[in-house]
Amino acid sequence: MKVAIYPTKDPIQDAEKAAVEQNTTLSAFVGDAIRLPLDRRRRARSGRKFKITSDGEGGVLPGVDLSNTSALLDIMDDIKND
Repeated sequence: MKVAIYPTKDPIQDAEKAAVEQNTTLSAFVGDAIRLPLDRRRRARSGRKFKITSDGEGGVLPGVDLSNTSALLDIMDDIKND
């Protein structure tokens, strides 16, 4: 299916440069630019949920409080610095 879109000159020039940098065609670049947000929207609507276990087997380590953001950031900083 062919569709005609008439954007202004600047975005097309930017897209052409980006397509060349990515070693792809302008059509493929524009197709990806349209497809990516649609895929993101579809995944958000899919309603896939996951469960975080906060206690018992497979839960968080002792002393970790998931409701205390500041303490979690401190713990994460300590892990990065080790």
